Amino acid sequence: MGILKKHHHLERNVTLLAIFAFLVVTIGGLVQIAPLFWLENTIEDVEGMRPYTPLELVGRDVYVREGCYVCHSQMIRPMRDEVERYGHYSLAAESKYDHPHQWGSKRTGPDLARVGGRYSDEWHVDHLRDPQAVVPESVMPKYGFLENRLIDGKYIEDRIRTERLVGVPYTDEMVENAAADFRAQSNPDADTDGLLERYGEAVPIRNFDGAAGISEADALIAYLQMLGTLVDFSTFTPVASR
Repeated sequence: MGILKKHHHLERNVTLLAIFAFLVVTIGGLVQIAPLFWLENTIEDVEGMRPYTPLELVGRDVYVREGCYVCHSQMIRPMRDEVERYGHYSLAAESKYDHPHQWGSKRTGPDLARVGGRYSDEWHVDHLRDPQAVVPESVMPKYGFLENRLIDGKYIEDRIRTERLVGVPYTDEMVENAAADFRAQSNPDADTDGLLERYGEAVPIRNFDGAAGISEADALIAYLQMLGTLVDFSTFTPVASR
């Protein structure tokens, strides 16, 4: 009864209630935030992660510009129904080079965190041209015009430098060769030794949209085809389980 009277008094006293509310929020905040100052890194390093290649980075810019994130998330939650449908749950490390990240929660369309390699380049071209011809129930608009927008990578070096300013670990060599790497990834006949040395042997190199020249469709498909492919989940073990 005494506790109830004290609680009643607290609720009726605005100043006292504000003080206690402040204390509760402060303590709760400290409990969650303070431990982070004693961690060297809040994001687990995962083998296989790398910065985007110049072509993939341009493709990501197209993805953001066209608002693909409005209907497609890139974050698989660690719940059974999501993992069974989309694949291994998303890791924080997979988004550490994203500015901004593309997590989202809206799924008018499916989550794309693991879409890389799931469909052929030809499928993506057809899907961009006429989504309903591939997925009849789709409400996605047509993006066939991306094939007609040719890009030369004129400003890709500046784009890479900008990413480096916000912490993406692009090396001087990556910056200096950005334009050459941009052109090489979409040309299977090009000298790609430097590209593979800088970004890894698993970088896909091909004419993604099957047409002459480098188009925005090439860049977008290159980006989509690498999503979720950098980490080998057949050998990955979370730190807490090691």
